[in-house]
Amino acid sequence: MDKKRATELAIIANRVRKHALTGIYNAQSGHPGGSLSVADVLTYLYFDVMNIDPKNPKMADRDRFVLSKGHTAPALYATLAERGFFPVEDVYTLRKCDSYMQGHPDMKHIPGVDMSTGSLGQGVSVAGGMALSAKLDNKDYRVYSVLGDGELEEGQVWEQAMFAPHYKLDNFTIFVDFNGLQIDGDVTKVMNPTPIDKKFEAFGWNVITCNAHDFNELEAAVNAAKACKGKPTAVIMNSVKGKNVSFMENEAGWHGAAPKEEQFNQAIAELDAKIAELEATL
Repeated sequence: MDKKRATELAIIANRVRKHALTGIYNAQSGHPGGSLSVADVLTYLYFDVMNIDPKNPKMADRDRFVLSKGHTAPALYATLAERGFFPVEDVYTLRKCDSYMQGHPDMKHIPGVDMSTGSLGQGVSVAGGMALSAKLDNKDYRVYSVLGDGELEEGQVWEQAMFAPHYKLDNFTIFVDFNGLQIDGDVTKVMNPTPIDKKFEAFGWNVITCNAHDFNELEAAVNAAKACKGKPTAVIMNSVKGKNVSFMENEAGWHGAAPKEEQFNQAIAELDAKIAELEATL
């Protein structure tokens, strides 16, 4: 990926962070930490990878995406809005009674959402089913899913880990958002899922490790997944919870807490400064 494109994607990802935080702030409810850590991978998938059409969200041969860690819906909504599925202003109505922007992804009412998720472990299982459906129907669309490291504590994730290699779902790629923190703290102290890469390898997956905030590494991971035949790919993304907001970074307390006015203003100012810095290099 050339430097200019990587910079353009970084700018979009930081706008996604701003939109997500604005929605959470307005609702005074939501999950900022994980939303900020997945902004880059969502931006890369929706802007550079997936075959999708914002004007035709249910296009039959589209690539599918399932946000298995459904509580980070603000980041997904912000990405969809930036991509043109609906107005950005709608994201700011997150969790309001008269809004279709529910706290977790809703496939019935939100354009571009392929699966309603929330209960951890179920999204990635449905995504695997979508990938098998493509194989059975001789379709060439691909399926992508993002799940959290804390989500790996759900047994259903490991049922899917058996399922996908068994059916040789090489059209299926998952991204584990390995930021090391969940609502109760350090994932290794709550219920240690490590070594994540070795576990997926043992189940028969093609496993790639990358930096969740480096678009060149994300591109290399996706290209390697597409090149791998006969097995699904698990991309273990080393990420920073609360990425690009100084006081939120690597703080478990920001898993599910909305910022107050002063905190929100500081966060937006930091993201605006980051965007300006990036734009200056174009």
